[in-house]
This record gives sequence, structure tokens and C-alpha cells, in this order.
Amino acid sequence: MMRILLIVTGIMLAASGPAIGQFNKGDRMIGTTAGSLLYNSGNADIAVASIGSNTSRVTNFNLTVNPTLGWFISEKTVVGATLNINPNGQKTTYEQSGSTYQSDKHTGFNFGIGGFVRNYFSSNKQLLPFAQFALNGGISTLKTEGFFYGGAGASAYKTSYTGQSNGGSFANAALSGGFTKMLGDNAGLDLFLGYNFSYNRNVFKRTTLRDDGNNGSIDTRSENETTTKFTNHGFIAGVGFQIFLRRKK
Repeated sequence: MMRILLIVTGIMLAASGPAIGQFNKGDRMIGTTAGSLLYNSGNADIAVASIGSNTSRVTNFNLTVNPTLGWFISEKTVVGATLNINPNGQKTTYEQSGSTYQSDKHTGFNFGIGGFVRNYFSSNKQLLPFAQFALNGGISTLKTEGFFYGGAGASAYKTSYTGQSNGGSFANAALSGGFTKMLGDNAGLDLFLGYNFSYNRNVFKRTTLRDDGNNGSIDTRSENETTTKFTNHGFIAGVGFQIFLRRKK
């Protein structure tokens, strides 16, 4: 995906038009970040002396979309609002002799709003360097399910579980720098690098069922509630697209 992204970016840069003039107070900027889609799949072979060879399969996806709307409060400074839309998920299965004996799956969804400030260091060149600070927060949901087959013969059993978060929340703060490559008078391509801090909190309720003998009946049931809090520091790299709407004079 990264190779394709670089090729497309190169073509757009080569085909871009002449430089634009200055921005004006009251101009608008509409855009979105389009470079943070991730999907991958992988396998791992695990050999344990007591139980033999096992295979683990992992698939996950993460999509982040951040549409933005900003206003120029001067010739070089933009302030605006942004949406944060982030569906994600992961599934892990464990297999032995062609049969799945354990599966774990979770899906999540974050939705929030925020704001940003961007400052351009030039407004009369083809490449427009900028620095930007963004802050957003909102609600998050998380669902999970899975099962495990254990034992053998008369001691065989199956446990299964389901869970869902309640009252989840998140917050992100990002500081980035890059440049806008103008593609004519009213559109531009953003390339940027930066730092991101994120915080996520969830109250998670989970129900576990156990079937002794693996005969379809539920023998025991348990419930628990867990509060999780996560913080993360990371570097970001992305691509965005901007449309500039000129103020009518």
C-alpha cells in the first residue's frame, strides 16, 4: 500500500499546476486525512512438546477518517473543526490438526469531534510548509466474543464469552508538520509527519459460559466488570487533500 501511495503522490505532484497567490482572511479550507487505512493478515506456527503443532491466524483492520472544515483568520492561519471516525477490529484463531479450538474477536468504533489550528509559513509558493495542532475527543464502543475447547473425553469442555463496553471515551492530541503541494488554484495535497498522544477509557462487562462435557448445555455462568484505561504515544505519517474556497470580494 505504501508503494502505491508514493506512486500516486508522485504522479499528482508531476501533474500539478502553477503556484497560487496569497490566501485571504475569510477563505475556507475543506479537507480530509486519507492516508491511515490499515488491514493486515498473518499466520504463526507454534510447536509445544506436550500438545504438538499449532497454527495461529490473526487478521485486523483500522480505518481513520478525519474530515475538516477551517477558516482563515489571517493570510496564513487557519482554525477549524474536525470529525474523528475510527472503526477497527481484530480476530485471532488457534488451530490444531485442521480444527479451530480457540477464537477471539473484538470490534471497536470511535466517533468524536475536535478542533485544529494550522499556520502556513508561506502563501505565495508552490510548496506551502505548515505546522498544525489538533485536539479531539468523543465516545468509543468495544465488543468482543470468543470460545475455547479444552480437555478430552469425559473431561472435555467448552467456554465461550461475550462482552461490551459501556460509557467509553477517548481523546487525542496531535502536533504535526508538513507541506501542502498546490494542485492548481483551489486544491492541495498534504504530506505530514507528527506526534500523537491518545487516551482511551472503557467500562467493560463480560459474560462467560462453561459447558462441561461439550453437550450444548450451560453448566456455569459468570459475569465481571472491568474498567480499562490506556494511554499511547506514537508517531504519525499521513496524506490529506484540501480544497480552498475563496471569499467573495
